[in-house]
Amino acid sequence: MLKIRINNHKTMKKSTFLIVGKHAVLEALKNPNRKIERVFLTEDAQKKLNRENQNLNLFKKINVFYKSRKELDNLCGRDETAHQGLVAEVEQLEDISLKEFVLENKNKNINLIALEEVTDPRNIGSIIRSAVAFNIDGIIVKERSYPSKSKLLYKSASGGTEHIKIFKVSNINTALKFLKTKEFWVSAFDISAKKDFTKHNWKGKNILLFGSEGFGIKAKTLENSDFRFKVNMNNNIESLNISNTVSVVCHHIFQAIK
Repeated sequence: MLKIRINNHKTMKKSTFLIVGKHAVLEALKNPNRKIERVFLTEDAQKKLNRENQNLNLFKKINVFYKSRKELDNLCGRDETAHQGLVAEVEQLEDISLKEFVLENKNKNINLIALEEVTDPRNIGSIIRSAVAFNIDGIIVKERSYPSKSKLLYKSASGGTEHIKIFKVSNINTALKFLKTKEFWVSAFDISAKKDFTKHNWKGKNILLFGSEGFGIKAKTLENSDFRFKVNMNNNIESLNISNTVSVVCHHIFQAIK
């Protein structure tokens, strides 16, 4: 069995963790801000990556270790994440201050997603993927609820984590109150809402607020919203998965503010 030692907080070096899958590892390799400690891969995977990215020297100054698929299976453990012949040991990106981002950003149109108690790594990864695809400027998450080292999250995000700002905050409501003082409008997407979000003017500064997969947005958090919207659908399905809902909303806003 392949064994590696992941750096821990007792050392001066930052802690590291594993990400897996072609797109997650490829985008990390292309990101100059991502520190990559080591890459474990099959020879076939490296040949394919080099063939598809001939203009990029992907493995320059990277410690590369060739492994069999069985060894990579063992490295991934019980997560049952399809590694596609690629695993990387990486450091976290530098944390970004929400306050600094807001104060320094002079754009007239800013769209941020806020997630309250959304914890499923597959859902969060899919949300990140949609947010990147539709030009969302950043995602606000509760630090204690965000699985920042999840292989499933990185795999589901398909490399999107390298292309969007993730703002980790201690309290979602405190963040919303601060943003409202900076001319942001908070739009809550709630199953009990009556207003169709496609009828709204989305130009300006917006917070798109979504609640947990099982319980939605907390009543106290809803009090900080300026608008409450629903996604219209037929009666055959009661609701969409949260990542699907976010994708529908982000696509509409992407089209609306072009």
